[in-house]
Amino acid sequence: MSDHHDEAHTGPIKTPKQLLLAVFYSFVLPVIIIIGLVYYVTSGNKPQAGAVNEAEAVAARIQKVGAVEIRDENREPRSGEEVFKAQCSTCHAAGALGAPKFGDASAWGSRIGKGFDTLLTSALKGKGNMSPQGGGDFSDLEVARGVVYMANAGGAKFAEPKAPAK
Repeated sequence: MSDHHDEAHTGPIKTPKQLLLAVFYSFVLPVIIIIGLVYYVTSGNKPQAGAVNEAEAVAARIQKVGAVEIRDENREPRSGEEVFKAQCSTCHAAGALGAPKFGDASAWGSRIGKGFDTLLTSALKGKGNMSPQGGGDFSDLEVARGVVYMANAGGAKFAEPKAPAK
């Protein structure tokens, strides 16, 4: 009867060596795999030794979030030509991204027909591929002067806006 009892409860592990291997594979091996995966995932974020100047790395980590810009409110606003050369010419000189080419009366005709206010609103708020102010940082008066400069080159007869009295 004891022989029958031993046969019913035998398992796949028959020797101590098999027991040690089973323990190793079920506990130690997964831990090693997890440690390897963690190292693999985090190793891409480590800079190579000597690749980055430590002072520069620290300065990049503690850089300011914002900036303060002080403008001279007493300076004269830029002319339409200066605004055009500084910002608008990037697209309007070559007619890039569907922008009406500077001096092309046929391209500017329908736009001029909508009036100065419509052109100015498009320039200030952006339209189509053009971002607000064409991506520049100008006062509304300077943008208006740039619009007048470009529209007049395309056949309009708009008067250049004057700076308000101080």
